[in-house]
Amino acid sequence: MPADPSPPLRVLVVDDDFLVAKVHTGFVEQVEGFSVVGSARDGAEALRLAERERPDVVLLDVHLPDLSGLEVLRRMRAAGVTSDVLMVTAERDVDAVQQARAAGAVGYLVKPFTRDDLQARLADVRRARSRLDALASAGEQAAEQSDIDQVFGVRAEHGTTPLPKGLNRQTGDLVLAALADGELSATECAEQLGLSRVTARRYLEHFVETGAATARQQYGRVGRPERRYALRAG
Repeated sequence: MPADPSPPLRVLVVDDDFLVAKVHTGFVEQVEGFSVVGSARDGAEALRLAERERPDVVLLDVHLPDLSGLEVLRRMRAAGVTSDVLMVTAERDVDAVQQARAAGAVGYLVKPFTRDDLQARLADVRRARSRLDALASAGEQAAEQSDIDQVFGVRAEHGTTPLPKGLNRQTGDLVLAALADGELSATECAEQLGLSRVTARRYLEHFVETGAATARQQYGRVGRPERRYALRAG
């Protein structure tokens, strides 16, 4: 399988607890297509690193020793930092969630969470960025509603319709994110995500059936034709 030519998305981890930051860093480093470029323990350091590094993604805690993570987010935006910010916090207050959304956070993940939980959120970020990059590289000046829905995480065929028995949404998100990077066979998808070929094919065929993906037969010189999958164009 050819290597993914796109560079990894650069992630800044912000958490005042050293051990928690270390765990989150480890989670990110285990996700293909992402790399950690820095870690901050307080708001001032987070702002300094965000302005210097211009990361693609920031994992931002709400409770920091000097500034609220919500204030950090607002100051980042005022400074022109356009990173995708995912709040990762134990704070469940509805007002905090509303403030995070209003300030431009792309997601809100409540601690404690698993590696799979974070992987699914990062998959959402990568899929949205990949869709925007694809539109830009194609020279599109105006986006269709379906393109906009994908960028903003609206996926009626996936987000509101229950998956068949034996399939789960988190793995489904990872499969869709893999397709966002380009056309894949079931074997290539399985190798990339650490799934069995049978499992990968079940997800891929489900997305074909629901209209989220397309499939075509590729005929080679020898052997059986290979079925290849891609996200459905807007």
